[in-house]
Amino acid sequence: MARHNLGTVVQFEFTRTVKKRRFWIATLAIPVLLAIVFVLVFVSTSSAQDRTEQQKNQSLDFSYSDASQLIDPAIATAMGGRIETSPGTAVERVKEGKLNAYFSFPASITKEPVLVYGMDQGIFKNGTYDAVAKQLVILSAQEKVGSAELTAAVQGNFSTEAQTFKDGQPSGGLETVVPPLLFLVLFYVVIILLANQMLASTLEEKENRVTEMILTTLDPTTLVVGKVISLFLVGAVQALVFSTPMLLGYVFFRGQLAIPDFDLSALQFQFLPMMVGALLFIGGFILFTGVLVGIGAVMPTAKDAAAVFAPVMIMMFVPFYIVTLVVSDPGSLIVQVFTFFPFTAPITAILRNAFGSLNGVSAAIVIAELFVFGLLALRVAVHLFRYGSIEYSRKLSLRRAFTKKG
Repeated sequence: MARHNLGTVVQFEFTRTVKKRRFWIATLAIPVLLAIVFVLVFVSTSSAQDRTEQQKNQSLDFSYSDASQLIDPAIATAMGGRIETSPGTAVERVKEGKLNAYFSFPASITKEPVLVYGMDQGIFKNGTYDAVAKQLVILSAQEKVGSAELTAAVQGNFSTEAQTFKDGQPSGGLETVVPPLLFLVLFYVVIILLANQMLASTLEEKENRVTEMILTTLDPTTLVVGKVISLFLVGAVQALVFSTPMLLGYVFFRGQLAIPDFDLSALQFQFLPMMVGALLFIGGFILFTGVLVGIGAVMPTAKDAAAVFAPVMIMMFVPFYIVTLVVSDPGSLIVQVFTFFPFTAPITAILRNAFGSLNGVSAAIVIAELFVFGLLALRVAVHLFRYGSIEYSRKLSLRRAFTKKG
């Protein structure tokens, strides 16, 4: 009977949520906005790249003087330039509109700036003058070096391949860090998406004055657990919808959207860090869920619950104020406190687990702590829901709730 009721609660809560028009409006709003941003970035990036290439390679009517003896006359001529025969009057002629542009290359371009003068062509086209002057220097320098290898070395156009070791074994880089960090992203997505819905779900029946009728046929534990499961499924639907445009952008428009070319096939899903990350995620989810259900059980309305809900959510983001210490000095006192304090433990421990600074003993302690406190919070929340669900006009007295026998 209990299983049947649990399945009924899960099905009812899930279908009730996904059938609401406002749910899909809110869920689809973010992907639509992301799609619009992607389109704008795509157009802007394409235009900027085209403009940059045009500025580099186009011919420009200009004259120049070269005290450095670095500029190759043949290259300058090919780019539309010519030696200035009267440098003293060149700037004045540019001002009067008689000369399109004038470049003055100093004796040492590393100590003095190249002076660029040109007729105003608008804020964007004016960048052509600088681009052409720099390109002229680069091409002339390459011509004088006469070696593609030296040119690449000077410009830093070469790659390196690094390998680090830990305990005598090759250690991974980002390839091993990224997979466990996915649990951090998933934790934030699930909690942020479901927190308000959790409060609304536990408060809705109370505000509608139907809780007493529901509890005549359902055990409070079955009702609360059913709501938790259904909201988790709703969050999975939202996460899928949100991730779709990002995946499409990465697969088909990575270059146009300036997304870093990260080889996903190189990711290393190591068993132990992934298992620890999953347990930290589940334990943290149970803890925050229990707390949110408890808030919903105690408070009479969503407005009253919001005042308590905000500090709980803020604690999720506090660890990011010490993220540099988490990465660089995980043994510091503040990092240790955040690692074992229940409300900051999920984020801090997941970060340390990903970066390899959470040892086995600490991981076991944090996981056990999260599950114990999480299940305790859920148990207390069910007890509070049993008595607080019929408090329609005032906040539930915790003293009265815990002095009553369940």
